[in-house]
Amino acid sequence: MKGSVKSMLKPVFITILLFSGLDLFPCTIIAVGKKASSDGSVIVSHTDCGPDCRIRVVHGQSFNKGEMAPVHWGIQDIYRPLDDFGDVIGSIPQVERTYTYFHSAYPHMNEHQLSIAESTTSQRETLKVDMAVCKQIMTVEQAQAFALQRFKTAREATEFIGHLMSKYGFLPSCVGESETLVIGDTKEIWIFEVFSVGSDWDPDSGEPGAIWAAQRVPEDHALVVANWSIIKEVDETDHDNYMVSSNYMQFAIDKGWYDPQGSKPFIWQEVYAPMVREWATSRMWLFYSTYAPGYASWPERRLEDGPMMGYNQYIQYVEPLSIYPTSVRPEHKISVQDVMAFQRSTFEGTIYDMTEDYDWYVPDGKGGMKKSPLATPFPSKDLRELMDINNRRNVARPQGYYGMIAQLRDWLPDPIGGIYWVFLDNAYTSPYVPIYAGTREIAECYKNFDPTTYSNLSACWAIDFVDNLLYLKWQTAIKDVWAVRDPFEARLFSERDSIDSRALEIYKKDPDKALEYLTGYTQSNMKEILGMYNQLHDRLIVKYSNSR
Repeated sequence: MKGSVKSMLKPVFITILLFSGLDLFPCTIIAVGKKASSDGSVIVSHTDCGPDCRIRVVHGQSFNKGEMAPVHWGIQDIYRPLDDFGDVIGSIPQVERTYTYFHSAYPHMNEHQLSIAESTTSQRETLKVDMAVCKQIMTVEQAQAFALQRFKTAREATEFIGHLMSKYGFLPSCVGESETLVIGDTKEIWIFEVFSVGSDWDPDSGEPGAIWAAQRVPEDHALVVANWSIIKEVDETDHDNYMVSSNYMQFAIDKGWYDPQGSKPFIWQEVYAPMVREWATSRMWLFYSTYAPGYASWPERRLEDGPMMGYNQYIQYVEPLSIYPTSVRPEHKISVQDVMAFQRSTFEGTIYDMTEDYDWYVPDGKGGMKKSPLATPFPSKDLRELMDINNRRNVARPQGYYGMIAQLRDWLPDPIGGIYWVFLDNAYTSPYVPIYAGTREIAECYKNFDPTTYSNLSACWAIDFVDNLLYLKWQTAIKDVWAVRDPFEARLFSERDSIDSRALEIYKKDPDKALEYLTGYTQSNMKEILGMYNQLHDRLIVKYSNSR
């Protein structure tokens, strides 16, 4: 079996590189504990997932005792058929019954309101594996799928994913880097971080095939993960709040990265992650300075902070990673709408705002300057080169495939309590659609996307079409998008309580009928978005045609 792995790893790896533009996926996780959220729900969210944005339901199944479950490579591959999870590179023992979950490039939520968010993180070069020769087989997306199929609680899922990584070896699937997961249920949240152990690991050695640590998040805290490790000190004796692989410290000692006899404590992120990058600290700064402005003396990076700030890419610096906490108690409660707003952030009003580059300003005909209507927070590579604009890793991204917010509510039955809010393509322009945990099937327009062939039956293509037309006159055209999108989303929130109440009323009498009701509601919203954005791109091309 391993011989076939060598031939299949490289093509899929190249596909991922092409989709990422050699810039990694800027996956941003926001998680909010139940005592930190505005409504008492647990919130776990993730932007800019992998290239396969097709959302589909994988139904729970029964298996015979002793069966084996296949381990796949290629789960994220958008070019495979919808129900093709990739090439089989190994197997693990199957369970007799699996749970239903929502599947995509990174599986995110199951029928019991267990949810997992992912962010690719950096690791030391010496930890990376040569995919052509290594014996590791467990990608993080495969581990997520297995956990969602088998568990109801975040604690159980975290422990299980750690077991998978140790026993079968962590195989990075995103440009060879490490991974951070945030795993939540209706009660608690866990952070799980995993690093590779290099290419020489042998599963028969008895040594763990990964280095990993996990930490429970306090109920009144919130956090951000921005493509960088966030776990700091680990107390392996505190089993209520930490889990670790057996080699979590010894591996570093053996490599000479940590001296247990020295005076410094063992700081997980300092030992295993390389020097922090600005594209990570910028998002950390934005989150913590927004929701916990009094926690620390944050760097001054807003345009109003001083006359010398302005938009000047040469005055920026990378502050010590140590100033950012693993999590923090926010100074005001955070809602699902707040998380949506953050996922749509392009660093407006800060030195990272790409629309504030001096080159966007043109004469206003009155002796002053005005911002060009072409100014966009998402300038293409060609446009950045033409205008000499420095690239920035926004939270929102164009052609970002998809993202989600899992809203986990313990006061309702699981099929009604869990809401999987999903956007397609770009959070900045896309509407979110609520998918209840009890949804049995996804509308065809949210399962239909072929990046090589345009289709007006695909919601992702409809939204991407609108996104691209905005470049005709961005500053004005984006308002046309918001004029359509924002009332739609406002209606979704205004009717939330009535939908919940109606579903609960039906559920008490006939759970299957309630699932039918929730499925119909979910699909109707998806179809409405398809029609809305198909009409919108027709209006935009007429209104902003470059022939006028």
